[in-house]
Amino acid sequence: MEPRIQYAQTADGVSIAFGTLGEGAPFVHIPGVPWSHIQLEWQYHRGRVWFEGLARGRMLVRYDGRGSGLSDREVSDYSLEAWLLDLEAVVERLGLERFALWGSGLAGPTAIAYAARYPERVSHLLLWCSYVRGSDFWRSPRNQAFRAIRETDWDLFVEAMAELGLGRRGSDEEARTIAAFIRESVTWEAANAAMRAAEGVDVTELLPQVRSPTLVLHRRQVPAPEVGLSREVASRIPDARLALLEGSSVIPFLGDAEAVLAAINEFLGEGEAAAVGAETSAAGAVRTVLFTDMEGSTALTQRLGDARAREVLREHERIVREALRAHGGAEVKTMGDGFMASFSSPTGALECAVAMQRAFAVRNASLPAHPEPVEGRAEPQPSAHASTSSARADRSVDAEPIRVRIGINAGEPVAEEDDLFGVAVIRAARIAAIAQGGEILVANVVRELAEGKDFLFADKGDVALRGFDDPVRLFELRWRRER
Repeated sequence: MEPRIQYAQTADGVSIAFGTLGEGAPFVHIPGVPWSHIQLEWQYHRGRVWFEGLARGRMLVRYDGRGSGLSDREVSDYSLEAWLLDLEAVVERLGLERFALWGSGLAGPTAIAYAARYPERVSHLLLWCSYVRGSDFWRSPRNQAFRAIRETDWDLFVEAMAELGLGRRGSDEEARTIAAFIRESVTWEAANAAMRAAEGVDVTELLPQVRSPTLVLHRRQVPAPEVGLSREVASRIPDARLALLEGSSVIPFLGDAEAVLAAINEFLGEGEAAAVGAETSAAGAVRTVLFTDMEGSTALTQRLGDARAREVLREHERIVREALRAHGGAEVKTMGDGFMASFSSPTGALECAVAMQRAFAVRNASLPAHPEPVEGRAEPQPSAHASTSSARADRSVDAEPIRVRIGINAGEPVAEEDDLFGVAVIRAARIAAIAQGGEILVANVVRELAEGKDFLFADKGDVALRGFDDPVRLFELRWRRER
């Protein structure tokens, strides 16, 4: 059954055609630059088999980039930021919170930029025959010749691209099919504009910021882009894995497509197995317990009333849950203005706590009442046309800062009926209770377990906790980036 075509609207007003296939964890497939056509790709037998393989046990999301396929053709902006708007529009339209992301060839930098910008959303990053700088893609004599042909003879360029896509084993019929696909997908003018824009892209500085598990794939005999460009990508992304496969086609579903699918499934399957293991850990295992508590929630309710205060609390819950999903935390329970969560590792809990506080700080910095600046961001200025009464109304809900206390402890809690009990849990709750809004306090045992993981701690000394005879050595986890 052919996927149903839908549309998403970008922030700059471009309609993007997209479709989904299958059910399960989302797998977002960024279209190739400068041409794509999700309907024609599906009608091509090899393409359909490939996409069905990607959708097995997952929800595959495909879309056409601006200027190509079934998306708006009348566009002029082909910058990296514009391509990110296409991706963001589809993700928001589907309400995706966390997903694997695929970027191939000239679309690779878009995937890298998105993963660096939204680490909490990208569960896995997969890059196929990609590069860091657009200028590198065109530096070889062969590619320079392709570029010259592209500017002067569209038909000859399309035929050359079809031959390049097939590699060494393509038939004349297949070459004609791919050439017809390119001509149907994009105009000469749009392809030139998009490829000129791609030449100026450089994501070198973003590579160290990618925190998602990353797999970089390339076929050894692909003439362009050169395999060395993928090696560079893999070497600059922390802990990235490089998979070199046999073959000469730059199109993943031509040649040995099964080997490509196997590498993808193995990579994604490792993450799925780890997630299942985290959820089903044995009772009595060492767990890191994290508590959050929203500062001033009682006063907030008294000031705003139950209904409007609930709006603020929902925003608090959204941010906390997004951080938990991004860092492998299991929500044990919520207490209205706070959460209890469990982690299989102290590193995950600490990274999650930092992500929460930074997310709250960014939100607070964007409010009209300038609750607190964050990382050099300018404080927003009130509109000159805003009335006093409307400003007061905004302040009641939309301008309320959210400041959260976080306490973390580790131990062997007792698991019973989807809840955790015991001294380790109680101590974590007591630690959160004495923290200040925006502060992360951790027990010494957590600091010791995370030793050597590049966290910055400040010694708070021995602190007496309510209900415990002996004081506990506490440390503050510093989460604000140095300016």
